[in-house]
This record gives sequence, structure tokens and C-alpha cells, in this order.
Amino acid sequence: MSATTEPTTESKETRLRQYLSQRAEDGEVYIKSKFIADDVELSPKEIGALMVKLRDSAPDLEIEKWSYTSATTWRVTRG
Repeated sequence: MSATTEPTTESKETRLRQYLSQRAEDGEVYIKSKFIADDVELSPKEIGALMVKLRDSAPDLEIEKWSYTSATTWRVTRG
């Protein structure tokens, strides 16, 4: 990818989905948007939008907005 090319929403979603699958490999994981954002090089705002999208489009993952304390925490389990 060149420096002038932005990743597509689809590639961001795929990257996030793969990341979440790996993190939840042993069952479930609780993780804040800001830490996910750091790990996958997206903004916390992008993570929030993509997580909502993935709730409906990723049958292998169960994604639940868990709490908010200084950043949204998500509960992710393998479905």
C-alpha cells in the first residue's frame, strides 16, 4: 500500500475481525477500544463503529458493549 492510499473500510474491518478472533481464541476477552485502536492502528472512534458493524456481520464472534470507564470496554467471545 502506498503512503497516499488509505485502507478501505473492508480491510479495516477484516483486520479488526482477525485481531478479535486471535484475542478471544481461548474463550472470552474484555478489552477497551483505545487499546484495540493502538494494536490495529485505527482510532478509537473507528473501532466503535466497526465493532457495531461486526456484531451483525461476524457470526463467529459475539461482541457486546460491556462498560464505559474512560473508554468503551468490549466483551468478545468466540461464537
